[in-house]
Amino acid sequence: MSTEILRAPLDPAGLPHEAALAGAPPRVTGHGAGGPAPKRIVVGYGFWVFLLSDVIMFSSFFAAYAVLFKNTAGGPSARELYDLHNTALETALLLTSTLTCGLASIAVGQRNLKWTQIALACTGVLGVAFLTLEVREFASFVARGAGPSRSAFLSSFFTLVGCHGVHVTAGVLWLGTMMAQFYAKGFRTDIRHRFLCFTLFWHALDIIWVAIFSLVYLVGTLPPELLP
Repeated sequence: MSTEILRAPLDPAGLPHEAALAGAPPRVTGHGAGGPAPKRIVVGYGFWVFLLSDVIMFSSFFAAYAVLFKNTAGGPSARELYDLHNTALETALLLTSTLTCGLASIAVGQRNLKWTQIALACTGVLGVAFLTLEVREFASFVARGAGPSRSAFLSSFFTLVGCHGVHVTAGVLWLGTMMAQFYAKGFRTDIRHRFLCFTLFWHALDIIWVAIFSLVYLVGTLPPELLP
């Protein structure tokens, strides 16, 4: 066996690389071949980490609310404050926005700019309507002397529901930028990847809201004898 073969780098099978024998850099093989992962992989992974961190944060808020739910400090209780008709309308608006967001995804897949913009505009309008009802609810609570500083129960309520509202606001602003990018730059690959991240974010907010509606509003309006 020649000296060149003995000195040649080995591949995973234990054989010398042909490229190395020819004097060229060895060809990379196996997992991780070719160096760092593509940008879309890194961004996608990072965005999933962000979503999971959001889930952890909201889980903490839910836990705090469950612990402080009965600590009203002599102030109004959940049963006295919550209006299920208003909350049901909020839920209908947000869940409908999930449908229109899904329709926008189909339109993007078909590269149809007109229906992409219409579906995204409908999603944005529904999101703004949801936020309007939520702000009106908060304002009515404060007007009745049930602001976030009134009791531990109200502090946890405003923190949990308000944080979700801030996320929806950020989602509506993000949606506006996506509409502008589709209009100005078309269906470029990088823009479609950003839109995919947006849809994941929006659907995650809908899931969190379903949990809020079920565990905060529905449980909060139960008769006292049915509460744990």
